[in-house]
Amino acid sequence: MRKIIEPCGLHCIKINHLGVTMGEQMILDDVNLHIHCGTLTAIIGKNGAGKSTLIKAILGDIPHTGNIEFKDREDGKIQKLKIGYVPQSLNIEKNTPLSVYDMIASYQSGFPVFLKKNKKLYREIKEMLTVFEADYLIDKQVSNLSGGELQRVLLSMAIMDEPNLLLLDEPISGIDQNGTELFYKTIDYLKKHFDLAIVLISHDLDYVAKYADKVVLLNHAILKQGTVGEVFHSDEMKQVFEKTEVEGC
Repeated sequence: MRKIIEPCGLHCIKINHLGVTMGEQMILDDVNLHIHCGTLTAIIGKNGAGKSTLIKAILGDIPHTGNIEFKDREDGKIQKLKIGYVPQSLNIEKNTPLSVYDMIASYQSGFPVFLKKNKKLYREIKEMLTVFEADYLIDKQVSNLSGGELQRVLLSMAIMDEPNLLLLDEPISGIDQNGTELFYKTIDYLKKHFDLAIVLISHDLDYVAKYADKVVLLNHAILKQGTVGEVFHSDEMKQVFEKTEVEGC
């Protein structure tokens, strides 16, 4: 069974003066974040605020200004940051003969593995799926997974390489309430038992209030960041969200 590494609290990720411009339009301006392992940072804001753009910039998928540092506070060294990523959705053609094992093993090895199973890798993948109560899905076709099942599989795949940072871009879109509750409980388990930092984009303010350690209110720039209470009861929050939305949290 995979050894669980408790979050040490000594590693931090610093996003310094990050900006994104597309044509003449400024999407993100001077975004500064300081994120520690063992914490969940929730990015909230209205549609079009630049939340997904921020994720893409951190992943290096789009050009941006500024820089991202990963530091070990114990010895002060800057190391290479390993990132895991779970997107909103994964488009897979119906009846595609791709099993969960095939998908994760291909991702791990960098090439298709349809013809022959690697027994050692099969066991490792099944152990990781067990963390997310999804080991029974290992031989199931990916195209036949429910939304909640697919997200647990994608989480398993995202942390196989033990990343320092896990990025979740509205991962519960299209998942029912039971699946959503299980997802957030799983994320809370990850936060407490794995040595990584988690950044989550979410529109669900109730779950953000329940599970987030830090909240960042974004509208092309950071309007407010801090604890749930500090952000949810701020004037900036009231200006961005309708009063009834905030009071329900």
